[in-house]
Amino acid sequence: MPSRPERLWRFRRLAGGPRVAVTDIEARISSRYTSDTLAFLARRAPGARFVWLMGADNLAQFHRWRRWRAIADLMPIAVVDRPGWTLSATASQAAIALAPFRLAERDAIRFALRRPPALVFLHGRRSELSSTLMRQARPAALCDVGQG
Repeated sequence: MPSRPERLWRFRRLAGGPRVAVTDIEARISSRYTSDTLAFLARRAPGARFVWLMGADNLAQFHRWRRWRAIADLMPIAVVDRPGWTLSATASQAAIALAPFRLAERDAIRFALRRPPALVFLHGRRSELSSTLMRQARPAALCDVGQG
């Protein structure tokens, strides 16, 4: 696996704009779990309106994550559809548990204002790009995939 500075450089190059902040906060706060990182962020910036973004492939197994319900109670979750994952994601244990809190995609514009738990499933141009691929790819290949 590439070094942390190399991975950060790759992600920043892929993000390509000021609206996405790529950080190594997990390493700086010694966090091993998403729930711990998000709780830290919520404490650190109590006035911020965070939305947790995840791919549909992660929603399909979200119920296996450490403290997944605490994550859902902490901030709204926007799920980005991924090729081949739509059905298993929407039929997953977590999706079923969060179904009463699911908003229509047309309401996503104001999603950050929702009190958690809240879930929205976003469709659109699908990408094969995954965090695993981004960690493993050569920088040039990564930028090519991101353009897809």
